[in-house]
Parts: sequence; C-alpha cells; structure tokens
Amino acid sequence: MPTRREFLAAASAAAAVLATARHAEAGLTSAAKATQSRTGLARLGVGLFTVPKALETDFDATLAMIAGLGYKEVEFFGPYPFSVESAQVSWAQTAKQLGFTGSGFFGRTARQVRASLDAHGLTSPSMHVELETLRDRTEQVGEAAHAIGWKYCGIPSIPEDQRRTLDDYRRMAEVFNTIGARAKPMGFKVLYHNHGYGLAPMENGQVPEQVLRDRLDPDLVALEMDVYWTVAGGANPVELLDAYPKLYRLMHVKDMKEIRHFAHGGTMQDWISLFPYMTTAGAGVLDLPRILGHAQKNGVEHFYVEQDLAPDPAAQLGVSIRYLQGAQLRTD
Repeated sequence: MPTRREFLAAASAAAAVLATARHAEAGLTSAAKATQSRTGLARLGVGLFTVPKALETDFDATLAMIAGLGYKEVEFFGPYPFSVESAQVSWAQTAKQLGFTGSGFFGRTARQVRASLDAHGLTSPSMHVELETLRDRTEQVGEAAHAIGWKYCGIPSIPEDQRRTLDDYRRMAEVFNTIGARAKPMGFKVLYHNHGYGLAPMENGQVPEQVLRDRLDPDLVALEMDVYWTVAGGANPVELLDAYPKLYRLMHVKDMKEIRHFAHGGTMQDWISLFPYMTTAGAGVLDLPRILGHAQKNGVEHFYVEQDLAPDPAAQLGVSIRYLQGAQLRTD
C-alpha cells in the first residue's frame, strides 16, 4: 500500500499530465482542429441494396453482421406492403433480372423491423420508395416513417417516361415540392437519389438535373448523391456539392475500378451493365477523401456504403468501413 507521500506525488503527477493534455488541446491551431475534424467518418450506414439476398435468407443475422462491422445506420428500399399495386408488379419483373425477390420489410411488419433495428443498435434515417406510392399514399409512408424512424423518404430514380424533356424535369420539381409540403407535418422530407441520367446537356445546352435542382425547396426536399452514378453520368460530385449546400443531405458511397461513363444511364440495364466496375471504398480511382470532405463541409448528414448486390457483403463492407473510418478527408 502506498504511503501518503507516494499517493500525493502520484496524484500530482496525474493532475499535471491532465493539465498538460488540456493545455495542448486548448492550444491547437484552428488548422490542426480542422484536420482532426476531417479525419474519417464516425457514423456510417449501409444501403440495404448491398445485401438483399442475405436479408432474404436471414434478416436478423444480416442486421447483426452489419452492426458487428461497426455500421450504425441502414437505408431500406421498396416496394413495401403499403406500396401501390403497379410498383409490386414492376418489382416482380425486375427481381427476376436481379436474382432475388425480397424488398421493403422482407415479410415483416414495420413494428417487427423497428424491434430488430433496436435489438442490433441500428437506426434507419431514410428509405427509397416508388414515386407513385410517395405521391398517392403519402400518409401510409408517413405512418411507416413514424414507426421505423425515417426522416427522409423518397425515390431512387425518376420514372423513365417522366424525364424525357426539360419540362418533365420542371414538373418533377413541382411534384417533389408538393409532396414535400404534405410530408413536412408528418415529420419527413422528400428525398431524391440520382442515377446516371439527366447530367448531360439536353435542350439549348441546359442540364436537366440542374433545371430540377434549381427549383427544389430545400425546406421540403433533400438530395441524396450517389457518387458512383454521378461520375458515371459525367458530372463532378465536388462541384455539385459546393453548388447546392442546402440540398445535399445524404450520400451513397461507392468506388469505381476505372472511370466508366454511359451514354444515357436511364434504364435498369444501363445500371446493371456498370455493376461489375463497383469496388470497395478506397480500392478504386475515385477521390473519395476529397468528395467526402466536401460533402461533410456542405452539410451531408448520412453516408451509406452501397455496393449493389455485393457477392461477399461481410468482407466487402468490412474493407469499406475500415477505409472510411481512417480516411483523411480533404476540402481542397
């Protein structure tokens, strides 16, 4: 047992160390603090389109795997039990191409899904749903949002027949704003996730997606940037993030083995053709530290790793989260 003198000496030494640490922290330059704040992403999520086959096989075990890797959030994709019938029919056809049938709550109720999320320490801030369901069954979407905890509910892409002209994009902005006004009292914002279409000039050199973005009300609508599809569509993610800091609030993080562009990017077949070029974060050619740094600077709140239909989800998601947690984010 230490003597009183030894105890006091040890206590004094500990106090001195603590004071030195506090002094050093207080003396950090603003540049050093900024560098620290840009190191890695503390809270990461998974877009569940990465693991649909696993969810179909064992829903809870898949959530346990995601949580065990260190992820904190997940984003669901539709259709759901409350989706319109046309969405259910369309999904049945698409699922045949993809090799699985599960979606939404994977045969569970909203209450059961929430219980599973809680059990694994996960939250779900957002989801994707079909435009018709979001528009025609906004109240049902709101009820599910309340049950699950969704703060952003929106569409993964604009239907092909509703984005052929610049006027289509103008009308779509009105649709988003109108739905957003109905959704706001229900506690969620309308979300729009981009694919590869609408990023190249169309009529009179105007870019369709810009026509859309310029008409959105950031109080009612939020954008979710898919880094991979943005690059595949020929746009620069950093330029868009800097140009619309009030709109972008979510992001799908993917990497690309080599830069690939498609001519249109407007159909499921266009997207599927580029699936093989997706890779784990940090293993490709995209400057993710810079993209993510600008995203964080401009107010993006939720970052979801997504590698569509990943063949080895546990391994690939593990590589991505380790890279992203240690990445030195930049805003140059």
